[in-house]
Amino acid sequence: MTTSSSFRRARSPEHKAERRETILSAAARLAARDGVRQVTLTDIAAAVGIHKSALLRYFETREQIFLELTGRAWTEWAAATRLALGEIGPDDLGDATADVLARGFAARPLLCDLIPHTALNLERHVSTQGVRAYKLTSLAAVEAVAAALQGPLPDLSAEDRRQLVSTTALLAGAMYQIATPPPPLAELYATDPDLGHALLDLEPRLAQAARVAIAGMRALRPASDSSLSSSGAPRRPRPTLP
Repeated sequence: MTTSSSFRRARSPEHKAERRETILSAAARLAARDGVRQVTLTDIAAAVGIHKSALLRYFETREQIFLELTGRAWTEWAAATRLALGEIGPDDLGDATADVLARGFAARPLLCDLIPHTALNLERHVSTQGVRAYKLTSLAAVEAVAAALQGPLPDLSAEDRRQLVSTTALLAGAMYQIATPPPPLAELYATDPDLGHALLDLEPRLAQAARVAIAGMRALRPASDSSLSSSGAPRRPRPTLP
């Protein structure tokens, strides 16, 4: 870890880039340990070994740090998920696809924790340019996985596949918050038989939700199986979250 005893002030482009990566790594470690909402700029600066005012030379806000981490996590998730989708065998494609999507999110708790914070908090405290860069990154990840889904789910339209990815992602973010309660609540759920059901297991529940979404989209295909709007013009893809 870079500390104040290394280069006290990053002056060269290389040192600035190194310091920036150190800040991002420290923020990711703290968030993985304590949860995104608990981590402050002061915490990150202390972990890096610099003053908070020095940290602000590299990032405008705490939210900018976490929004950049979210974009990176999306890119990593998309690459791994595309690879896993390509390895799906010929049997039970719908179930296998749902399992791959769920496993990809469950294996990335930081991404799951960050997803609900993006619209609620992170994007609201970052410059328009920063939000645009993040949106382009996250939407590219969604689009890449949606395209890869054409292999195991050829009966779904491109728009259906985009919505499947987006819906699974949003559910992953929401379910993760329930699946990882703070220690007092976790102990309560574990010891009270009437509340034990409140602590869900993220991966199987998310996989089940993805299977339901796939089945629902397939059931609706006869009514919407067209790439044209009612006017006969090509349909434009609807905006996709996250």
